Amino acid sequence: MRTTYMAKPGEVERKWYVIDATDIALGRLSTVVASILRGKNKPTFTPNVDTGDNIIVINAEKIKLTGRKATDKLYHHHSNHPGGLKTRTAGEIRENNPERLIEMSVKGMLPKNSLGHNQFLKLHVYAGGEHKHQAQNPEVLDITDII
Repeated sequence: MRTTYMAKPGEVERKWYVIDATDIALGRLSTVVASILRGKNKPTFTPNVDTGDNIIVINAEKIKLTGRKATDKLYHHHSNHPGGLKTRTAGEIRENNPERLIEMSVKGMLPKNSLGHNQFLKLHVYAGGEHKHQAQNPEVLDITDII
């Protein structure tokens, strides 16, 4: 009789990947990153166990927003005070805090529970080309083949 393999949290081997976001569309990058964070690229994927890898995204400031998203895509948040609605465009966020743009996009693609929170913590985004995770010996992942 064959049984389905169910990964256990102690058995998961995690790798580190570096992805260069230069001239890659935001949504296409985010789907690949979210999939790797969840561990869906592994044959040992188990939905209720965090089997994903760590991702380092560099050059977030050079991400591509297709069409008119830089001016037309709006992000809202509210301070819970009267008149406290704040609205910013994707272009403003990319200009002021490009890491946040990728983080918001990827976070929306992860599960909305504690498992998704732990998976999100394995995402490290940097605006420039430098990162502080050289000690982990990250593997460069070229996602142009994947998307």
